[in-house]
Amino acid sequence: MKPAVVITDMVNDFIKLDGPLPVGEEGLKIIPRLQKLISICREKNIPIIFANDALLPNDFMFKSRMRPHGIRNTPGVQVIEELKPADTDLIVHKRRLSAFFKTDLDITLREWDIDTIVVGGVAAEVCVLSTAYDGVSYNFKVIVLEDCCASRFKEIHSHIIAVLKASPMYPLLRVMTLDEFIKEL
Repeated sequence: MKPAVVITDMVNDFIKLDGPLPVGEEGLKIIPRLQKLISICREKNIPIIFANDALLPNDFMFKSRMRPHGIRNTPGVQVIEELKPADTDLIVHKRRLSAFFKTDLDITLREWDIDTIVVGGVAAEVCVLSTAYDGVSYNFKVIVLEDCCASRFKEIHSHIIAVLKASPMYPLLRVMTLDEFIKEL
């Protein structure tokens, strides 16, 4: 396994409780595990990728129930200070849900000879899920870290994890805990 970590939307607009679209306490709970994941991966030279919303003020997505958030070139799209990216980390600016959709993530991972993406972040039912399925669609093995991703509501997170665990994509798409992933490294 040659993995890269993709962390979705751990940015001010989602994680700060006073942000325009906060995930709330559930998002705050995963920060220590993401810090551990990042630290271990940096020690092992496993690439870290932050995939962040970077939308336009009048973006098509805001015609949904989704409130305006993640406006490019604002502090809201910056990774939270607790997970501050290193110079060696990659930041992918995304206009849609998946970290792959119309970004250069696919070609970058291939240039690095990555065969597996490890996904965490928020929100499990939207960007984590979209990135995971797109990862398989681009012929990467995918690991979703269930204790390193969150949704606004705990029950939604639980349902999404159950859907992923029951997926016929196994073993191409697996769900595991951070500790299980660390043991596989």
